[in-house]
Amino acid sequence: MLIRRHVRSEPRASEITPREVYLARRDFMRGGLALGAGLLLPGLVQARSGNGLNFSPGPFSTDEPKTPWEDVTTYNNFYELGTGKSDPSRNADMLRTEPWSVVVDGACANPGRYALEDFLKPHSLEERIYRLRCVEGWSMVIPWVGFELNQVLKHAEPTGSARYVAFETILDPENLPGQRRPVLQWPYTEGLRLDEAMHPLTILAVGLYGEELPNQNGAPLRLVVPWKYGFKSIKSIVRITLAEEEPPTAWNQSQPNEYGFYSNVNPDVAHPRWSQRTERRIGEFRRRRTEMFNGYGDEVADLYAGMDLKKHF
Repeated sequence: MLIRRHVRSEPRASEITPREVYLARRDFMRGGLALGAGLLLPGLVQARSGNGLNFSPGPFSTDEPKTPWEDVTTYNNFYELGTGKSDPSRNADMLRTEPWSVVVDGACANPGRYALEDFLKPHSLEERIYRLRCVEGWSMVIPWVGFELNQVLKHAEPTGSARYVAFETILDPENLPGQRRPVLQWPYTEGLRLDEAMHPLTILAVGLYGEELPNQNGAPLRLVVPWKYGFKSIKSIVRITLAEEEPPTAWNQSQPNEYGFYSNVNPDVAHPRWSQRTERRIGEFRRRRTEMFNGYGDEVADLYAGMDLKKHF
């Protein structure tokens, strides 16, 4: 007989935010965005079909079973909305996503501030089914909808001195309860090396499961870097900066002995408080072996040729 044990950090059925709450969040996804000048990413289609996003299948997708919508949207890390796994879904309406703008600046020839609808048009969206592995030892398989970050960076035209890309999330302590507590240095910041950011696996996601991103999953725009631990995939992005020096990142600033800048999934580098050799896929009871680079080694291992990945963790 299968007995389901309720884990305290997992949401109860009564805490699950109704799916329909998210299906009509943003008018900018409904089409009619061909007007106006902005960041013209070639081909971005923002039209919707019914309540879903229009997209085409993208490369690199895994064929592993997908984590159910209810788990993806109710078991989250998003400290701006609370430190418990179910806090983000309960507090999702506290994240104000309208209006929204994105700044692109730093060591680039085409800096600017863009309204979200201008930032996103016009380019065709893709669905990519990626594994997401979190440093706490749990993982999910999520069908993201988005586009490659390198398209934004190419339009920005990095200068020869640009070596990194820095990201910054919204700062709104009046509405976001987590930012009223010194859990991390706010706003949340993250960074990638430029070649990592330009890699075709690295995407900016605007949806999941064919729907617009729920607030608790990082609406309206988040990073997804599938070969790194989940905290690198910064949510609710408001700034993308081309940088000459390695940028500060939130968890590295908070606990540098536990969270390095690179944070590649690596079963051979233990977290000081637990092993990283195994993971638990949400929805499964058994643990599975953690794969190097989260299983994306064939695509990204060359980025780190010659590096000591235990030293540069």
